Amino acid sequence: MNAPWKPGAGGPRDPFHAFVCDDHSFDLVRAVASELGWAPEKVNKGGMRNAVQSLSITASPQILFVDMSESGDPLNDINSLAEVCEPGTVVIAAGQVNDVRLYRDLVASGIQDYLLKPFGADQLRDALAQAQAVFMAPRDAAPERPHMTVAVIGTRGGVGASSIATSLAWMLSEKKKRPTALLDLDVHFGTNALALDLEPGRGLTDAIENPSRIDGLFIERAMVRASDTLAILSAEAPISQPMMTDGGAFYQLLEEFRLAFECSVIDLPRNMLIQHPHLMTDAHVTLIVTELTLASARDTIRLLSWLKSNAPQSRVLVVANRVHPGSPEISRKDFETSIERKVDILIPFDLRIAAQAAKLGKTLAETAKGSKVGAACALMLDHVLGAAVAAAEDAPEGKAAAKKGDSLLGKIDFRKMIPARRKDKVAALDD
Repeated sequence: MNAPWKPGAGGPRDPFHAFVCDDHSFDLVRAVASELGWAPEKVNKGGMRNAVQSLSITASPQILFVDMSESGDPLNDINSLAEVCEPGTVVIAAGQVNDVRLYRDLVASGIQDYLLKPFGADQLRDALAQAQAVFMAPRDAAPERPHMTVAVIGTRGGVGASSIATSLAWMLSEKKKRPTALLDLDVHFGTNALALDLEPGRGLTDAIENPSRIDGLFIERAMVRASDTLAILSAEAPISQPMMTDGGAFYQLLEEFRLAFECSVIDLPRNMLIQHPHLMTDAHVTLIVTELTLASARDTIRLLSWLKSNAPQSRVLVVANRVHPGSPEISRKDFETSIERKVDILIPFDLRIAAQAAKLGKTLAETAKGSKVGAACALMLDHVLGAAVAAAEDAPEGKAAAKKGDSLLGKIDFRKMIPARRKDKVAALDD
C-alpha cells in the first residue's frame, strides 16, 4: 500500500488495477482508465474481497482502486488488503459511508484517497492524477547503513551455533531496531523456528524446489514473521527427502535479503559450507561457535584456515559457548594457543537460563537479561557491529572487489548460477 518504498522489490508493475462492486462504477472506471492509456481489462468486479484474493497470488499494481461498498468492516478489510499489497502501492478507496472519522482512519491506515459514491469522472480523474504524482515522487533514499551479512558456523554439532544465531538476530532486530532476516540452512533438522516458538513453513523448501519463484514478493510472503523487525526462513523437510540443489537458490535468497532487510544472519551448518562455499562470498562477519574441547580446537583451526583462503573479506570472531564454570576439557589459554588467536567472546553455561528459554520459546539473549549470559550476548552484539564497521572500512568499493578476486571464490560469477527468470529481473541483476 502507500507504505515506505522498498528499493528493488519485485519487477515492473502494472500501472493500474481496479475492483468495483456495481455496473455504473465499472463502466466509469473503465472509461477513465482507457483515457489514461491503461488496460480496461484490469478493471474487475468483486470489490474488496476479490481484490484481496487476486493480489494474494499476483503482483500489486502501481495504483489500486478498490470499492468498499460491500465491506462490513472497512478498517479490518483494509488491513487484510495491506497484508497482500506490496509496499509502494498507492490505494484509492470508494464507498457509500459519509463519515469523516472513517475517512481519517482509512488515511491513517495508508489509503491515499477516499471517494464517496456516486462519484463523477472528474473526481476520479483528479484522484488518479494525484495517485500518479504520489507514486512517481522521489522516494526516500535507501538507509545510509549498508546491508550487513553475518554467518554463524558451529565447529561441532551441539556447540549451540543455532542458539547464537537466533540470539544475534533477535538482538539486531529488537535492540538495534534493524530489519533482520534469519536464514536457517539446516533444511531437515533446523531449530531456529522452534527456538522462536514458530512453525517453519514451506518457504525454504519451495525456494529450493523452484528457484525461479524467488523475488521480492516471494520473500515477503514466504518468510515467517517473529516480530515487526525479524523474519525467519527455515524448513522442516522430510528426512526421507534429500534436498538436491546447486546452491543457486541460496545465493538468490541472499540477494533478495540485501534488498529487503538491513541485516542477514545465516545459520550455516558445516556441511553446507563445504557443499556451497559461495554462501560466504558476501559475509561481512563470521562467528565460529566452539566449545573448549580438543575436537573443537582442531575444527576451529581448520575453519580459520578455510576462511582465510576463501572468504578473506569476512571478519572472523571466535565465540566459546557453554563454558562450564569448572575445569573445561581444554583451558582457555591452551585453546587460544592451539588456534593461534584469542577467543573473542566467552559465553558461560547456565542450565537454568537455557531450559527457561526452551520452555518459553524465546532466544537465549532475551531470556538471559540481567545475567552473565546476557552480558556476554550483549558483548557479542557489540563485537559483531564493530567487526562489520571494520570490514566496511577495509573493503570500500573497488578494494572489496580486489579482495574477492584474490580467492578462488571471488573469481566465480555466481549470478550465472541463478535460474533464469523474467528478462527484466535478469537485466536488473546485471545493472
